Amino acid sequence: MNKPVNQKAWLFVMPVLVLVAFNAIVPLMTVVNYSVQETFGNNVFLWSGLMWFEELLRSDRFQDAFVRQLYFTFTILAIQIPLGIIIALAMPRKGAWVSVCLVLMALPLLIPWNVVGAMWNIFALPEIGLLGKTLNNMGFDYNYTRQAGAAWATLIVMDVWHWTSLVVLLCYAGLTSIPDAFYQAARIDGASSWAIFRYIQLPKMKRVLTIAVLLRFMDSFNIYTEPLVLTGGGPGNSTTLLSIDLAKKALGEFDLGPAGAMSLIYFLVILLASWIFYTLMMKNEEQ
Repeated sequence: MNKPVNQKAWLFVMPVLVLVAFNAIVPLMTVVNYSVQETFGNNVFLWSGLMWFEELLRSDRFQDAFVRQLYFTFTILAIQIPLGIIIALAMPRKGAWVSVCLVLMALPLLIPWNVVGAMWNIFALPEIGLLGKTLNNMGFDYNYTRQAGAAWATLIVMDVWHWTSLVVLLCYAGLTSIPDAFYQAARIDGASSWAIFRYIQLPKMKRVLTIAVLLRFMDSFNIYTEPLVLTGGGPGNSTTLLSIDLAKKALGEFDLGPAGAMSLIYFLVILLASWIFYTLMMKNEEQ
C-alpha cells in the first residue's frame, strides 16, 4: 500500500523560488523585452524583432570585444590552473604551517574587487608606483596607461594574483581528501613522483578542478570592476572586454535595445561554454 506523500516541504522551498524569480527571472525577462523593441523616448516602444541581434553580430565593435574577452579568459585559465595545482602540491599537509599557508592563500580573495583594481592602479603607475617605477629603472619601457601590451600584462598579472588562490584552495581540498593508503601502495610499488601525480593525485582532483575551471571561466567572462578601475578599458579600446563594452552601451550611451541583445548573447555564450567545459571534463567519469 502506497503511503501518501507529504507535500508540506514545498512550503519551505516556496520562499526560495519566489526570491529566485524576483532576482533572476524578472530582470531576465526585462532584458528580453528590451532586446526585441526600439524606443525613441517618452516610454514609447516599437517592436523590432531580431534586428538588434543581427546588427550586433555583424558589428566590428562587438566582435573585437568578444575576441579580447576570449583572449583574456583562456590566458588566465592557462596560467591559473597549472599554477594553482603546483602551489597546492607544494603546501604542507600537516603541522602549524598548514593554517598559515591557508590564511595567506585566502587573503587576496577577501579584498573587494574595486579595491584590487585601485591597488594595482597605484602599484603599476610608471612614475610613482612600486612596480612601474622599478620596471622603468631596470630599463624596461613600461607604461600601462599608454601601451596596450603593458596594459594587458598588468591586467593578467592582477587577475592571476587575485584569483589563483581560489584554484589553490580547491586543489588543496582535493589533495587532502586522498587517503594515505594510496600513497603507501605507490611507495611499495616504487612509483615516481610524476606517477603519483598522474595516476593518484590528478584523478582525485578531477572534480575540484572541474569546479575551479567553471568558476574561473564564469568569473573571468563576467569580470568588470577590476579592469574598469585599472585601465578603464584603455588605452583606447585595447582592454575593453565584453562587460565593459556592455556597460558603456547600456549606461553610457543608454542604447537599451542593443544592450539587451548583447546581454542575452553574453548570457548564452557563458551558459553554452560552461556546459561544454563541464561535459568534457566529466567525460567518462563513471568509468
